Amino acid sequence: MDIQQIIFQFVGGLGIFLFGLKYMGDGLQRSAGDNLRDILNKFTSTPFRAVLAGIVVTVLIQSSSGTTVLTVGLVSAGFMKLKQAIGIIMGANIGTTITAFIIGFDIGGYALPILAVGAMLLFFFKRPFVNSMGQVVFGFGALFYGLELMGEGLAPLEDLQVFTDAMVTLSNNPILGVISGTLFTFMLQSSSATIGILQELYSHGSITLEAALPVLFGSNIGTTITAILAAIGASVAAKRTSASHVIFNILGTVIILLLLSPFTSLVSFLSVQFGLNAPMQIAFAHGMFNVFNVLVQMWFISQIAAIVTKIVPGDDALIEYDSSHLDYSLIQTAPSIALNQAKLEIEQMGEFVVEEFNSMFKYYKKQDEKSRTDTLQLEEVVNKIDVHLTEYLMLISVEDLPLQNSAEHAQLVDVTKYLERIGDHSENIIKNIQEAVKANKKHNKNYNKEDKVFFDEDLVRLFELVEQNIKEAITSFSTDNYSLAGKVLKREKEVNKLEDDIRSKFIERLNKGIGLPSDGILFVDIVSNLERMSDHSTKIVKHTLGMRYPFQKQSKVPKHGYVKEVTESS
Repeated sequence: MDIQQIIFQFVGGLGIFLFGLKYMGDGLQRSAGDNLRDILNKFTSTPFRAVLAGIVVTVLIQSSSGTTVLTVGLVSAGFMKLKQAIGIIMGANIGTTITAFIIGFDIGGYALPILAVGAMLLFFFKRPFVNSMGQVVFGFGALFYGLELMGEGLAPLEDLQVFTDAMVTLSNNPILGVISGTLFTFMLQSSSATIGILQELYSHGSITLEAALPVLFGSNIGTTITAILAAIGASVAAKRTSASHVIFNILGTVIILLLLSPFTSLVSFLSVQFGLNAPMQIAFAHGMFNVFNVLVQMWFISQIAAIVTKIVPGDDALIEYDSSHLDYSLIQTAPSIALNQAKLEIEQMGEFVVEEFNSMFKYYKKQDEKSRTDTLQLEEVVNKIDVHLTEYLMLISVEDLPLQNSAEHAQLVDVTKYLERIGDHSENIIKNIQEAVKANKKHNKNYNKEDKVFFDEDLVRLFELVEQNIKEAITSFSTDNYSLAGKVLKREKEVNKLEDDIRSKFIERLNKGIGLPSDGILFVDIVSNLERMSDHSTKIVKHTLGMRYPFQKQSKVPKHGYVKEVTESS
């Protein structure tokens, strides 16, 4: 086999292997759905549970980098503390070893039939879950088929003197082996791929165990580079999480290099005792290294957190979310108190909605990346609270509630949805502005960042009116403030009039040929989103006033005469 054929077969096999790995992980992730985030979010109360959560999620998605990305998102959104995140990252390092064990089972000869079964599940069944399983099976087959091709491509290397000399050098210099593993993993963006290649080389006798182990340890450092790249320009929380990943892997590698001789002897001993084949020896070494690393360092999570906080200084600007309001034990024992807890959670949700609107408004005025990121993170928090709160309220609805509590329950369900929709409209406006910026960059060669799209004094005024309505609607509902509720209903008329004026003015400008036609659509969308936010605010205050539904009028009468006049004229 000539050099060109070796390279082609190796590169082709590597491509199929990486595709199979990703395709299998995507299928597993689709099957698991939102449960992945829930696992990370719920089961991290202690370092040990955080490690277990990291293992489970990484096994499910077959990617330690993917688990790290999910974890960073939860830390940034305030659902998780840095210490919990470090535990998950430690668990992810153990979870990623499963791929090496899978490869260790020599079933490459059955790769093509496995691919065939996966293809049948993908193309001959319509159920989404079966399709996801087909994706997993197909990816599994592609993984082994890619390994077979790589193995065949790498086999002739053992006869090349240059390659043999390189392996001898690696055997005599463990640090060089670590660097090689780090760089190779960085290039492939997958530690599983590096380990798969290492298993093939070792199984063909092209590399000794002494040379393979340092490369194996280096792959653990290499996989952190993905997290480092992802954290560039990200929040302080993201940078600290990535830094903890790097520190954990480097410390583990340094410790194990100091114990390299006894560790190599232990791997050789276990190989003889259990009759392990060559790929499984590498898998066992990888698993033992990561388990040992976690067992040593999990007791120092607080210290690692302190170190990364000093390394990455600054205000982490985390969203502080208090999840203690929803006490599920109260639902059956005291449902009326549970309703009060739900109302407290709605107050917190309202605070996040207002904060999200403020970030979105700031993005409209500045069009800076930080405001956009903050808005999207806050939207994620609002959506998560909506899910938890809706679930909590649905569980309460099963209980026997007095008539008054039933009416309050209906109110809380409605207000939760109104707040969630206000958050959605903030996200919509962010997307509208982004589209407008893209269009302006495309059509205007002299585009300057200082030129803000859609800046209009009347639109700024509309933003301010809607912001006031949202704040006062939430406050009126939380405190039963009838006076504020009346002001919101009164202001809604001003919002509607200003919306009509802005639409007419902008259409007139377009008719005169000022601006892009696409801008017109996006601008009208922004105005519409703001108007709908104000509409949802008025629906909230109508609950405060007891006039949203007919049954409320029997239990609630506005206390202020001028409010009554406003509501009647509305």
